[in-house]
Amino acid sequence: MVCSLERRGPVRRRIQVMADALQERHPEADLVFVEPSVDVPHALVRGAGLHLAPEVVAEGAPHPGQHRWLVRPRKWLPRVVSPGADRRAARRLVRTVGSLGVTGPVVWINDAHAAPVVDLVAWPALYDVTDDWLHASVAPRQRRRLALADSALVARCDAVVVCSPALAATRGATRTVDVVPNGVDLSAYRRPLRRPADLPAGPLALYVGTLHEDRLDVDLCVRTAAALDGAPLVLVGPDSLGHASRRRLEEAGNIVLAGPRPYSDVPDFLRSADVVVVPHVVTPFTESLDPIKAYECAAAGRPTVATPVAGFRELGPPVEVAGADVYPGRVGALVAEARRSGPAPARPLPVAGWDERVDAFDAVLTRVRTGRGVAP
Repeated sequence: MVCSLERRGPVRRRIQVMADALQERHPEADLVFVEPSVDVPHALVRGAGLHLAPEVVAEGAPHPGQHRWLVRPRKWLPRVVSPGADRRAARRLVRTVGSLGVTGPVVWINDAHAAPVVDLVAWPALYDVTDDWLHASVAPRQRRRLALADSALVARCDAVVVCSPALAATRGATRTVDVVPNGVDLSAYRRPLRRPADLPAGPLALYVGTLHEDRLDVDLCVRTAAALDGAPLVLVGPDSLGHASRRRLEEAGNIVLAGPRPYSDVPDFLRSADVVVVPHVVTPFTESLDPIKAYECAAAGRPTVATPVAGFRELGPPVEVAGADVYPGRVGALVAEARRSGPAPARPLPVAGWDERVDAFDAVLTRVRTGRGVAP
């Protein structure tokens, strides 16, 4: 049973890639994938309340006899007016899993809000930490709640997996943790290139990733776009920006908000870019990450300019690191070079694939399932 911070869908990130690959490897394994709770009051405000998806959906599994269920819990009241909401949600989830005929699953927790599940049942549990949300831009009340849940999971789970050295330092201060970094689908970067039809013609700079103020430096994007001499800066990915940030990007003139694209299309977008840009903010939150896009940029082999954030500093050419003061000029120079001489040849870097990472994660899950998890 996977308690995910992300919804299942065409924009696939680490936990969905890992969970699907593990079920593919184990024909005897069923999968219950639990999405973040649907905020019903918020959906009603947006006019989407009458279109709520079913809470449990049976999906196709890779092997005959296997099952795969998607669970979409519902949150009827904000936590601030409903003390104990996470514990009640955990009870409902345990009942839902029981109604599916699943007994004694391994609980794989990525969403710390699911921490009460560990208190309610004696199921083997693994805490998978992929982002340090304690350093994100959240309200103090939410940060305190997350800190309590995070501490409880670190203390009580049979194993703790982290993806970066920074997370290993914090979550490993009081117990043993397993470090399983991210990876990339190498085969997708070796297939023939199919340039996406909706990319603007001519030289361009391109970013692929979630648009969110905790990651994306909006001011740097605007300044970089101004240095491109009219060439477009294309931002591909889910838009989680606030209204003011989105408006700044839209008013720049040559910034294209292209929206999310399926995971399978990301390699073609990256390999079609004259310059890949990673204009991330440099904060304790971004330092906690092992960004998947670093692996993708290495596999794509395109000229890439990143701010000095974790995951990019050690890659080397064709990936380069630039501080915010020189960043726009460096991206502008590379786009101008592409305009004069055509796209630079691809120079892929050696990088780990997802298969290697799934091997490591599978070993930890096996320890947990068989009762050989590392004690805190």
